[in-house]
Amino acid sequence: MLQPAKTEVARTLRSYRAWERDMLARPEDRTARAAFEDCGYTLCVLMGKRCAREAAEAAEQYLRAGVDALHRERWGLSRRNGVARLSATRPLPRLPAET
Repeated sequence: MLQPAKTEVARTLRSYRAWERDMLARPEDRTARAAFEDCGYTLCVLMGKRCAREAAEAAEQYLRAGVDALHRERWGLSRRNGVARLSATRPLPRLPAET
């Protein structure tokens, strides 16, 4: 399955949250409501959800998963049975006696 670009998801999520704050601050402003709904729709399409709130939650999880995977890759961590284990990313040097 194709995944949306993380930069596009992050940009749309930021825009969605900004319009959400604006709409909540000024509920009578039709322009803010329309922009909020447009961002919500775009987020739904990107994340494959029918509800904007679910799409926003899915987007946050999707972006967070990328950061967690990056940290695991950077530090050589792997998860097995719910426990983080440090794995060697390169072979250890051999001692002269071992050759």
